[in-house]
Amino acid sequence: MITSLTVLLFVVCMLLGACVGTLSGLLGIGGGLVVVPALTFLLPVFGIAPAVVMPIALATSLATIVLTSSASAWRHFRLGNVHLNAVKALVPGMMLGGILGAALADRLPPDWLPRLFGVIVLAMALQMSLNRRPYRARPLPHWLRLSFAGTLIGTLSSLAGIGGGSFTVPYLHWRGVSMHRAIGSASAGGAMLAVGGMISFVWLGWHQTEPLPALSVGYVYLPALLGVVSTSVWMTRVGAQLAVRLPTAQIKRIFAVFLVIVGVSMLLK
Repeated sequence: MITSLTVLLFVVCMLLGACVGTLSGLLGIGGGLVVVPALTFLLPVFGIAPAVVMPIALATSLATIVLTSSASAWRHFRLGNVHLNAVKALVPGMMLGGILGAALADRLPPDWLPRLFGVIVLAMALQMSLNRRPYRARPLPHWLRLSFAGTLIGTLSSLAGIGGGSFTVPYLHWRGVSMHRAIGSASAGGAMLAVGGMISFVWLGWHQTEPLPALSVGYVYLPALLGVVSTSVWMTRVGAQLAVRLPTAQIKRIFAVFLVIVGVSMLLK
């Protein structure tokens, strides 16, 4: 049943989606770093039971990432910013990790997940801040190493409800991929990672004993999903153009500051 509260949530999520799309195109993230904290705040306000808020936030975030990251990846592909060999090697492991992370998230106590999310994000911010190695193009490692890295990235990302760009971008840059191509490649990999995680959360939600809100598909809450993607997909164009114009050092600083803000907000929640 669609109520006035449902419509209001949809409108709020449209505004959220505009921010998510811009950041997705600019930083190569799927937007989960914004969507998860925002939904953990919004969903209880709109009457969602606290016991299922975090799984719904994670699942809905991953569902938005499928579409937002796909749009961002297409924009970057047209700009020549996707490293296809890196994506091919990373994606199978990322999809497997997406499934493993969702299964693990379903078994952890609900109050652990926001804290774990905050710790993961702050660790990424620290890594990005301390990575002072100047960029130097070099061959990628063996595909088995990339696949293992993809599985680890997928597991941690699905556990946090994010698309993996926050891990994939610094990893590929460290491995000799330019910052702009790392961002584009992370968008492509994040979309596939989110597919695995989203499917797992849908299946797990169907077997949930706690009552879920109307208009849910498993743990995926459709009003929030449709609100976010209705604007995020179009705003990826703006972010992708910004990513091309800004220098690498400035992008890294924006990335690190953004991660610190999100991580601290989740730990204090």
